[in-house]
Amino acid sequence: MCEFFVKADPIQYEQRTRTVRIHNGLTSIRLENMVWDILAEMAEEDGCTTNALIAKFHEEILAHRGEVPNFASFLRVTCMRYLRRCAMAAEPQVRNAPVPALPKHLKAVGA
Repeated sequence: MCEFFVKADPIQYEQRTRTVRIHNGLTSIRLENMVWDILAEMAEEDGCTTNALIAKFHEEILAHRGEVPNFASFLRVTCMRYLRRCAMAAEPQVRNAPVPALPKHLKAVGA
């Protein structure tokens, strides 16, 4: 199982900084390429640009919480929650898919 994660393309976890307009001001956000890709997917699903989606998230969390202490972390968690929601929506298909066996060294840990 660890092999799946370890063999990830390093470009996916390489960070990239983008400038985003929020409330008529420019701000720089540094996120991993994979996070930017997921945000782009979410924006496409929502029918807007990635920058517009990020600005909308910022407005909504500001309205809900009154502050945004770590917006980059919020965006990462938002992407993870989006992926979890997608996985839960696909759960019936996942249940019927074959489950790969755990490597022996991981079976011993849980025993």
